[in-house]
Amino acid sequence: MIRYAISDPRTLRFDRLKKDLGRFAARGATMVLYRDKTNPSYAQNAERFVTEMRRLTSARALLHTDEALAARLGADGVHYPSAQLERIPRARALGLYTVASTHTLEEALRAQSLGVDAVTLSPLFPSPGKGPALGVERFCEIVENLEIPVIALGGILDKKSVTRALATGAAGFASIRYFG
Repeated sequence: MIRYAISDPRTLRFDRLKKDLGRFAARGATMVLYRDKTNPSYAQNAERFVTEMRRLTSARALLHTDEALAARLGADGVHYPSAQLERIPRARALGLYTVASTHTLEEALRAQSLGVDAVTLSPLFPSPGKGPALGVERFCEIVENLEIPVIALGGILDKKSVTRALATGAAGFASIRYFG
C-alpha cells in the first residue's frame, strides 16, 4: 500500500527537519513529497530534504514539479500538478518516478497516456479549499477506468478515513494532515 506524505510549510520545517521526517516515517510513509510553492530557497532545502530522507528512511523522496532538480539531487521522483501533465515524459526520460495530481477521469487518463507511474485523485472526501468532494461512488468509477495506481487524496485524516479510502480500490492514500 502506498502511504504518501505530502508536505507543506507547516508540516515540514527545516529548523526541525529530522523530527518532521521522523514523524512521517513513524506514520508509515512510503513516499514523501517536499512541496513548498513559494519558498525562494526551494532548491537548497530540496538538497537537505533528499539527503536527510536517504539517512532517515527508505521512503521515496519526491520533489514538486522540478524534474531537473530531482534528477540532479538524486531524488526518487517528481510530482506534477494537473496543469503540468505534459512534463511527465521529461521526468520519465530522466528515470524518475512520476506522480500527477488529477481531479477528473479525463485528467487521469491523460496522465496515464503520458506514462505517469501513479496519480493522486482528489478530493475523495471534503477538504478545505479543494472544491466539491468526488465522493466514494465517483471515485470508484474513475479507479475502475485506469490501469495505473490511483492514490486517494483529500479529507484523509485518520485510520477510519484511510480504511474508507482503501475500500475504493485505491492503491494507497496521500495526505497532508494525516502525516502532519
